[in-house]
Amino acid sequence: MNSFKQFGIKVKSKSFVGDKVKMSKILNKEIIVHDYKIEDSKIPSYHDRGAGKCLCLQIENRGEKCIVFTSSSGLLEAIQQVPDTDFPFSTTIIQENDRFKFT
Repeated sequence: MNSFKQFGIKVKSKSFVGDKVKMSKILNKEIIVHDYKIEDSKIPSYHDRGAGKCLCLQIENRGEKCIVFTSSSGLLEAIQQVPDTDFPFSTTIIQENDRFKFT
């Protein structure tokens, strides 16, 4: 009988650590972004508005690792342009009008 170990299967999904924090708790504060993943949003109203995607950020805030979720199209678009070799990086997320952006 085969053993699972023999298959050499590696899970590709990323798992993040820390408590979930609201964007309002880190807004206008310097943070370190360690990693991210983009998934389909689990909130039906976001699909209705056309967003449909959720950005999950693994961040560090004042020395503690935590996780932030957002459907911000500005942040989604910007984070995908950061080369993998440039992680981690420091940034401040600000709100400009109704949009979030990295500075």
